[in-house]
Amino acid sequence: MNPPNTNLRAFNLAVQTLLKTPSQFLPHLTIPTITHLPEDLSTALQQQQQQQQQQQQKTNDTNNDLPKPKPITIRALVLDKDNTLCPAKTTSFPPQIFEKLHALRTSPTSPFNQTHHPDAILIVSNRAGSHPRYEAEVVDIEDRLSGLKIPVFRLGEGGAKKPFCGAEVLAWFKERGVVSGADEIAVVGDRLGTDVLMAARMGAWSVWCRDGITEGVDPKIGRPGMNLLEKMEVWVERYLRESKGLKAPAPQGWRGSNDQ
Repeated sequence: MNPPNTNLRAFNLAVQTLLKTPSQFLPHLTIPTITHLPEDLSTALQQQQQQQQQQQQKTNDTNNDLPKPKPITIRALVLDKDNTLCPAKTTSFPPQIFEKLHALRTSPTSPFNQTHHPDAILIVSNRAGSHPRYEAEVVDIEDRLSGLKIPVFRLGEGGAKKPFCGAEVLAWFKERGVVSGADEIAVVGDRLGTDVLMAARMGAWSVWCRDGITEGVDPKIGRPGMNLLEKMEVWVERYLRESKGLKAPAPQGWRGSNDQ
């Protein structure tokens, strides 16, 4: 019998983060589904940072001009699978999501174009690729996406699942010459406790697919079929953002370069 695909360590980290550094639980950019992911993600994140800076200026009630944020350059995407690209525990890509992936890989203006940037997109799942027992899923996914050349990350023996595999994912991109640092990576997924926290831990940008793969969701109600933990994440995100006024801190590597 296969053991359940649990991730108790990730849950414990989420609780610790909420107690100590809750802003790391928040995404840098929120979109309904991956179909809304901007092709020019660098500019979208840049605008978010500028808006935050302007709000900070108003809050501090100062007329002093703050330094212009350093340009953001996203060269790589880390994509979650379950409830971001496919229904949970399946390898079936909804047509609109497949079309989005096709656009990201074939548009001549996309920074993730497969001809010019063949290794710019990597699927990192806590199911497919996380254990040999899911190898059939990996093979099926890579077969379905063979025309787009999007691989699935295979976690090495003894490796820990998201949000703890950021170093290994960063090394994958560096080995292929895609990025020079984690601040050139955006992690895209539907879970705050794994996808967003992994981005925070590795020093990358995070994009939260709030409604999973479901279009037209009322954010006050949430997408159908959410489990208790997913519902709690949505509630906590809204509380931290609306009631506490917190915002996701920019990646340390990007801030460090900006301060020089």
